[in-house]
Amino acid sequence: MSHVGFQDIWLRRIATQLEKQGVGKVIYTDCITEENIRQIVPAITERIGSNPQFNRAETTEISIMMTGIPNVGKSSLINALRRIYIKKGKASKVGGEPGITRSVLSRIQVSENPLIYLLDTPGVLSPRIESVETGMKLAICGTILDHLVGEDIIADYLLYMLNQHQQHRYVAQYELDGPCSDIETLLKKIAIKLGKTQRVKVITGVGNVNITVPNYSAAAYDFIRSFRKGDLGRLTLD
Repeated sequence: MSHVGFQDIWLRRIATQLEKQGVGKVIYTDCITEENIRQIVPAITERIGSNPQFNRAETTEISIMMTGIPNVGKSSLINALRRIYIKKGKASKVGGEPGITRSVLSRIQVSENPLIYLLDTPGVLSPRIESVETGMKLAICGTILDHLVGEDIIADYLLYMLNQHQQHRYVAQYELDGPCSDIETLLKKIAIKLGKTQRVKVITGVGNVNITVPNYSAAAYDFIRSFRKGDLGRLTLD
């Protein structure tokens, strides 16, 4: 089975599970390419119009609160909706680290007809992570601050997951000879390719010597962020 087919199966399984939990509609989006973004407003209006629990007699405008785990893309989704429906720029700050949105902002208009406002909120994460594996998956996605886990550890687990799913786009990305299973070897090659080096002092029996060595931390940083940007392919971690 191709990786694309495997990915589609997992996406359908996730959507089915969410629907069993009471989620009315699942839409997979990409805020960079704006994939499926235009499906959101019709889905919102259909959901509200068909559900008697929403009393629409007093006002026709819609206000919705955005919720989700840190760094999942809530602010990016708001900005993508504004670009499409009201031709406006960014209203919410976005970044590659969790915690950019620190408080609930005022209402942000994302559509003129129908009139829809969204409330951006800080990410919400469970106070207890059930397993190390779950924690590592969250760390790969940037939900947990990188330095709390260690970028070298995150990079190691990411390499394992990519190889496990036969997702070897990193080979072409970093001009390697083939797939690699050792994170230290991979990071060394990445550092050399990107020119990421650092000077360190070595104490010897004849005095101190400064040598140039690969910067493994910088290489791990690039490896992780390349995955988060989508440069290493799409991978469903669950």
